[in-house]
Amino acid sequence: MTNEATLIIETSVPISMTCSNTAGIEKGTILTLSDPFTVAATTARNAIVGGIAATEKINADGKTKLATYRSGIFKVKVSGSVTVGDPLITCSSVAPNTLETAATNDENIIGVALETGTDGETILFELKPTTMQLA
Repeated sequence: MTNEATLIIETSVPISMTCSNTAGIEKGTILTLSDPFTVAATTARNAIVGGIAATEKINADGKTKLATYRSGIFKVKVSGSVTVGDPLITCSSVAPNTLETAATNDENIIGVALETGTDGETILFELKPTTMQLA
């Protein structure tokens, strides 16, 4: 997988969330959330964040549950310039599992940058999914 998020510090145990049996999801994939309590691999910029896959889900293995982190400290690749303390969002499918600094009107914050980085670097960030609009 490209640019998977790597767990550095586990601050809580992963929780079980629903997923499709017809999709493979690799460990470290940033996940999008849909109703009801369902996660899938994120492919969109500023997606509603479900968390990060704690385990691998093999396509068509009959399982419809996925262990998902909703908090923790992870190492992840960034797009553009990111400064320590910046709120982060998901990037587009062009750069899967990559984060960027949230703009003023972005709503789906995945977490906060714990380091400064430039395009293509990996930084530490704190996973704290939030759906709110920045002012």
